[in-house]
Amino acid sequence: MPSGKGEEVTLEMWFTQRPNQRRRVGSRRRAWQVLEAPTGEQPTQGTEGMYGPALPEESTVHFVLNLALRIGEIQMASGAGASDVTATMLAVTASYGLPHCEADVVFTSITIACHRGTDLAPVTSVRVVRTRGVDYSRLTSTEALVRKITRGKISSEDAYAELRRIEQAPHPYPRWVSTAAWGGMAASIAVLIGANGYIAMLAFVVAALIDRIGRLLNRRALPFFFQQTIGGTLATGIALAIMATDWLGQNQPSLVIGATITVLLSGLSVVGTVQDAISGYNVTAAGRSLEVALMTIGLVTGVLLALKIGNWLGSSYIAAADAPSATVLGVPLKVVAGASAAACFALASYSRLRGMLVSAAAGAVGAAAYSTLALTEVGQIAASAIAATLVGFCGGLMARRLGVTPLVVAVSGMVPLLPGLLTYRALYQIVQSGELATLAEAISVGLALGAGVVLGEYLAQPVRTGLGRLERRMAGPRMAGPLRPARRRLE
Repeated sequence: MPSGKGEEVTLEMWFTQRPNQRRRVGSRRRAWQVLEAPTGEQPTQGTEGMYGPALPEESTVHFVLNLALRIGEIQMASGAGASDVTATMLAVTASYGLPHCEADVVFTSITIACHRGTDLAPVTSVRVVRTRGVDYSRLTSTEALVRKITRGKISSEDAYAELRRIEQAPHPYPRWVSTAAWGGMAASIAVLIGANGYIAMLAFVVAALIDRIGRLLNRRALPFFFQQTIGGTLATGIALAIMATDWLGQNQPSLVIGATITVLLSGLSVVGTVQDAISGYNVTAAGRSLEVALMTIGLVTGVLLALKIGNWLGSSYIAAADAPSATVLGVPLKVVAGASAAACFALASYSRLRGMLVSAAAGAVGAAAYSTLALTEVGQIAASAIAATLVGFCGGLMARRLGVTPLVVAVSGMVPLLPGLLTYRALYQIVQSGELATLAEAISVGLALGAGVVLGEYLAQPVRTGLGRLERRMAGPRMAGPLRPARRRLE
């Protein structure tokens, strides 16, 4: 009796196996078919025939693999983790009759292979992720399509056509709406770190200006490293010009720089990087870590360059403002500012209304947790980690139930916690005295945020599974009540 792996299973082995083992061997035997030898005899090991999986036609195999690759490309370009991309691609291929596939994600390329047994060569396809852009409406639509695929509600041809429509669809909002959202995010972050109304409006204008200039440079295909450098230089240069007029005081312009740094840091895939490192996708994690490091170095270079030029022109350095003192009365304002910052980030990333509302709730949860912990002596790193874990837990628990991608909730909810002002304080200390302790603290806060979000999503998985089982148990008696037989008799 042949098993699923080409082994010979005797009757004695079959009856001595446990029942669950017999079921497993039987399922494997049904999933694999025997390719008949030319003589028509049943082949075994060592004969001409070989064993292989029951697959559709070769053209269908290529079609399904291409569909899975395109779905994985959209997810990778949006910053999803390699483990999520791999699981999604394998779920798509299995739904369309390709159960024996392997996927390999390496930051800039995706490879998927379909095994066809020992007699036929595997079918392998590769796709390179050349562009990276954040469009959460496209990501959400793609994941909705994946849910229909895995539930068997759409054919492969219709799924491919719908995916093409998703790829070619324009952004749901005009460009100026995204620019205004980036400005609103900077204003909300400024309020969150203790700025007044004038500073918040100034942060709005600076962030919007940097976004428009960045779009212009992006059309010229300027590498993103230099765009980050120009953004940091503009933010610091404008703050230096304002300080020279002595309009807002000596320390207040640093809040503009801190808010703008937060905006420039929010586009980095910190969550995906930490998730890949923890999940064991070391090559992808290394590539993403290098990208995040380069973008951060570009931002740091821009800020330091502007400070040096300002000092050369006779301007003094902008001293970093102290972090606002934590008070119980200030918690509601920070919660509102955190919700506004997260919602503005989701809008700037072209998320739809439902995603914006869920992101606002996640931002409010993160800001409330961090502000409450700031009243104690926990410390910024521990407070950031706990708040991020809570954001990841709530997002992983409620995102899919509300029809929102968990990545949108996690990244948006983490925005109010990014250490923008702490980063500028670290750069100021480097310029003044060469100290690196504050910079190490800022890096630790960033790592704590990414690890906290991933841990929260991991903790939410068993809870979500348990709630799903409870709902099914509660729905069972209602469906099997006395009304169902009566309804059948009437029909």
